[in-house]
Amino acid sequence: MATINWGIIGCGDVTEKKSGPAFKKIADSDLIAVMRRDAAKAADYASRHGVSKWYNDADTMMSDADINAIYIATPPSSHLDYALNALQKGFNVYVEKPVTRNAAEARAMAEAVRQGNSKLTVAHYRRAVPMFLAVKKLLDEQKIGDVRTVQIRMWQSRKPKLIADVETNWRVLPEFSGGGYFHDLAPHQLDLMLFYFGEPEKYHGFSLNQSASTPADDHVCGEILFKNKVVVNGSWCFNVAENVATDTCEIIGTKGKITFPFFGNYINWKTDTEDETITFQHPQHIQQPMIEKIVAYFKNEGPNPCSIDEAVVLMDILDAFTKTN
Repeated sequence: MATINWGIIGCGDVTEKKSGPAFKKIADSDLIAVMRRDAAKAADYASRHGVSKWYNDADTMMSDADINAIYIATPPSSHLDYALNALQKGFNVYVEKPVTRNAAEARAMAEAVRQGNSKLTVAHYRRAVPMFLAVKKLLDEQKIGDVRTVQIRMWQSRKPKLIADVETNWRVLPEFSGGGYFHDLAPHQLDLMLFYFGEPEKYHGFSLNQSASTPADDHVCGEILFKNKVVVNGSWCFNVAENVATDTCEIIGTKGKITFPFFGNYINWKTDTEDETITFQHPQHIQQPMIEKIVAYFKNEGPNPCSIDEAVVLMDILDAFTKTN
């Protein structure tokens, strides 16, 4: 296909800046339709973003002959149904993270991809963001020697500033999100661990609802042992004071350590001879580098930047950490 003509299902907050405008800024890519169940909001989004068509029904939009790719940006509870429908209709699909609410749903999506002829990519877009690629380069160059352990700390208040302020906080309703804030933020973090260190050998964890302020667990702990013997320890707590909020990843090696935030813009590395910090300016539309890779993949001009099979592994880890059945 000469041009990837996108239709978005669910044109909410994540699409306003992070992803939506990028589809029209990439060569051989165009955003031609958006869908939201609230017709007025769909029409408003289309008007503000220069999109020629809007719909309030996904099936109707997917009957539009001009569309050949679908971006699913709804809450996770509807990802599977929309993806199965789009794949069955022959569309290539881009799905927001977390790809589903749990690993069982992710496996059902993976099976649908195997049974069909369409392509599917998952929105673990940090894999393509320059800052996180710079961390990978430092690791590949063994700047800190052999990696021994990784310490992830994500401690936030009950209303994290990292989370968009929306009318209905579906992120803390497990029937919509799969869990709580952990399910919204940890996929970014844990997918980077898979991207950096490869295949995990085993993983386990636990979660609990300490504050009882929402239906979702607000404290999660977990460990991963990778096949290359790297050990990752993670702590996620969403009921601490704002003055102790933390977003930190420390990668510890035999020669030093790399430190960076998952939601910030710097990398620091320290060895016996170096103490360097690099600050990054993230892309205006942070998903644009990933979408560029997806367009190439959909056009048979590059590999899949994040497959559904990789996302299944991630969902297995989330389930193990939160004991989801």
